[in-house]
Amino acid sequence: MTDQIKRVVLAYSGGLDTSVILRWLQETYRCEVVTFTADLGQGEELEPARKKAEMLGAVKIYVDDLREEFVRDFVMPMFRANCLYEGSYLLGTSIARPLTAKRQIEIAREVGADAVAHGCTGKGNDQVRFEVAYAALYPEIKVIAPWREWDLGSRTRLLQYAETHQIPIARDKRGDPPYSTDANLLHISYEGRALEDPWVEPDEEIFTRTVAPEQAPNQPAYVEVTFEKGDPVAVDGVRLSPAALLTRLNALGGAHGIGRLDLVENRFVGMKSRGVYETPGGSIWQVAHRAIESITLDRGAMHLKDELMPRYAELIYNGFWYAPERHMLQAAIDQSQARVNGTARLKLFKGAVRTVGRKSPNSLYRADYVTFEEDRVYNQRDAEGFIRLNALRLRLAKLAERE
Repeated sequence: MTDQIKRVVLAYSGGLDTSVILRWLQETYRCEVVTFTADLGQGEELEPARKKAEMLGAVKIYVDDLREEFVRDFVMPMFRANCLYEGSYLLGTSIARPLTAKRQIEIAREVGADAVAHGCTGKGNDQVRFEVAYAALYPEIKVIAPWREWDLGSRTRLLQYAETHQIPIARDKRGDPPYSTDANLLHISYEGRALEDPWVEPDEEIFTRTVAPEQAPNQPAYVEVTFEKGDPVAVDGVRLSPAALLTRLNALGGAHGIGRLDLVENRFVGMKSRGVYETPGGSIWQVAHRAIESITLDRGAMHLKDELMPRYAELIYNGFWYAPERHMLQAAIDQSQARVNGTARLKLFKGAVRTVGRKSPNSLYRADYVTFEEDRVYNQRDAEGFIRLNALRLRLAKLAERE
């Protein structure tokens, strides 16, 4: 197989693992390597990755700003469904992989590559997410997963390989880091090493996007988020692009300690893992979206949507963004959002976000029906027959027990 690979597109971060992979691909497969680095809003300077790829002999280098596409075409559709994996995880890592894979495949076609490669380990979810997406988008492409092939099974071996092959190593990478991270505009995650004992509370020093709720301002802040067809379009009356809007919500949420999560989750490959997450803007977004849905969605549609959500979230978590069943669910979800328009007012205070107001031109809320004062639109005697009919099967069941 190595003789058949002439050019590979590598998903490249510029870190230790993918830099070793770049050299390893050149040595093992005797092939040209094209690197692709995606700017998804991870908050890091990406020019060093370009320079390192040049130094290591990449024949072509792509560094693409995908922030707007990421929020517009991936985060927004997911948030229309109010997705939560296992009741709490906002899927920040999961939703980034289908876009990265999509662009990697586009580049593979552009440069005539025989294969694509990634730096995911054989224990995690990301290998599945990338490779299922590759299969859906370009079935003929070959996939190289070095962590499943090489014998560099430890960080010590990686460092030795890097030193032997003169791969630059950042000074702070030589020691064993306390955890691994993954970041994009929606969230940042922390996993492994110091966090592997689920009983031990993470040190405050690990958090980078949120202040400790205890240290957040002693006065609450209010924010208004405006939605059109289920998507946020403005913050405090100022219209913003998708990426700019999420950036603004991140700043607000981070300043008030919103969006922290400590979770033991079930990986798709079968094991449980502990992850710590910060999703400040997404946490505000989800609460605001549900507030507008609460006054614009019909009860039946809302309840059915909530029943579909866990399945939709699982599809994203497991890597099936491009599967037909995800597209089917998305069509139903998007249909439900046609009248989800309006503005939610939220109160941010010491790690909590609460809805304190909501309004919509498409509101189904009718004060004249729900008022406790005298009204002329609702006949309370109608409830008697409604109750009798709904209780009929229970009445008949109990009578049957006595026979």
